Amino acid sequence: MPTPDFILALREKIGHAPLWLPGVTAVVLDGTRVLLVRRADSGEWTPVTGIVDPEEQPARAAIREVLEETGVVAEAERIAGVGVAPLRAHANGDLAAYLDLTFRCRYVAGEAQVGDDESVEVGWFERDALPSMRDEFHERIAAALDDVPAAHFVR
Repeated sequence: MPTPDFILALREKIGHAPLWLPGVTAVVLDGTRVLLVRRADSGEWTPVTGIVDPEEQPARAAIREVLEETGVVAEAERIAGVGVAPLRAHANGDLAAYLDLTFRCRYVAGEAQVGDDESVEVGWFERDALPSMRDEFHERIAAALDDVPAAHFVR
């Protein structure tokens, strides 16, 4: 999915200035497997991530992003972690920092496939055989795999 319309409208007013945005990470689990996408913009493997639309419930945003990006139907089970991603400079010069809500999600149905232009590849990976990715994504996955019911907080 391209940049949401509400962000494009904000960018018309503020240009490339930093935006503080709510984001979600959906760590989708199917038994011992984790669903990952290879991002089109960076080539990196990550869990499904996305921006929460205005007035959208974060858990619904996570599930929507999973369906849009992978064709997989999932159910959010709990918040696994809360943290802030570092300020990011996007390829077009836009700056943004994201409040991330990581959700542990359960696979319900669907065949994993590239669902939009944000990803070039989608795949299931065994928990102990994840591809190389940034530490922040390994931490989000670890928080989702942890069976402790309380959310992890970056301190």
